[in-house]
Amino acid sequence: MPFVNIRILEGHSQERKNEMTRRIVDAVSEIAELPKESVWVVFEDISADDWFVGDRSVRTIRSEKRS
Repeated sequence: MPFVNIRILEGHSQERKNEMTRRIVDAVSEIAELPKESVWVVFEDISADDWFVGDRSVRTIRSEKRS
């Protein structure tokens, strides 16, 4: 049973997550030749304060771009 864990910055709509899930499940199901019901997808929403690129949080990077 494939398990797909997606870590994504919080703030994406449920509609977007639903579409991502549909496409991922379709692809894994087709390639692995498994029924769609065998594919699990989990989203982990991460805050911009807890996601770092190098030593800077995404919140910091975003605020610098707005300046």
